[in-house]
Amino acid sequence: MSSEAITRRRLRARAMPPVPDAARQRICAFIDRLWAERGISAQTQASYRRDLEGLARWLGEAVPLEALDRARLFDYLAWRSAAGYDPRSNARLMSSLRAFYVQQLRLGVVREDPTALVQRPRMRRALPRTLAESEVEALLRAPDTETAQGLRDRAMLELMYGAGLRVSELTGLTLAQINLRQGALRVVGKGGKDRVLPIGEEASDWLERYLAQARPMLTGGRVREPLFLTRRGTGVSRQLFWQGLKRLAVAAGIDAARVTPHGLRHAFATHLLNHGADLRSLQMLLGHASLSTTQIYTAVAKDRLQQLHARHHPRG
Repeated sequence: MSSEAITRRRLRARAMPPVPDAARQRICAFIDRLWAERGISAQTQASYRRDLEGLARWLGEAVPLEALDRARLFDYLAWRSAAGYDPRSNARLMSSLRAFYVQQLRLGVVREDPTALVQRPRMRRALPRTLAESEVEALLRAPDTETAQGLRDRAMLELMYGAGLRVSELTGLTLAQINLRQGALRVVGKGGKDRVLPIGEEASDWLERYLAQARPMLTGGRVREPLFLTRRGTGVSRQLFWQGLKRLAVAAGIDAARVTPHGLRHAFATHLLNHGADLRSLQMLLGHASLSTTQIYTAVAKDRLQQLHARHHPRG
């Protein structure tokens, strides 16, 4: 976050009065009912509370939440826009307000939902941040493969980039999910859906070396189910992998802020498209339920698209 954005946020916080007690009680009751009905997570509860308390502060003591009308809602949205809130934040706000006022309407607290017919802000879909092939190569070479941990890290990176795995899929792998003889692995993705993925030659080679040389040193002589182990013989967590990835990015001379576990998955998808893969195959490899999710990579994989245009278009 830039210093200017931090300053704007601090000024907004100073300018807003405290949440009126009546509004705070009504918000708590709303969240309690929603939790009882839907079992919403603590993160969702905090999001609803933050959005509704922000509105309550803006309305002040004179106007309770149940007195909000569409005109005041538009005024509040205009104030947020002038205060520098981004469209994504405003879209989340509208979801919170709709949930609140639908419940209040059902309970008979309000006679009309002020959010009805108010459209959510339109947002441009953010393009995935990816790495160039040369950067990925540098990252893959960064671990010290003379050590057990380095050999493990190299195998993890090769497998993640070679198969396009999510970090949870990578760290959740067990020995039973790997079949090096067939060059395949089975992962359980989102929604509990299984998919079988090919393991490339490079990833297979580094996995074999890890299993033969490094993993026996990390097991402590005990039977361990996780494929990738720490020095204590426990499974590598997502947090530990993230921290290690940041250190390897620095060692490879890459800006660590640009390197994330999901970024390697984006690189896998983008580089496959650049080398001629089709979207349907990529959708299956990534485990996307909808092709529209996969199509975003066409905006990133410009190199291959430009080459295809130059080669096949009569005006290329």
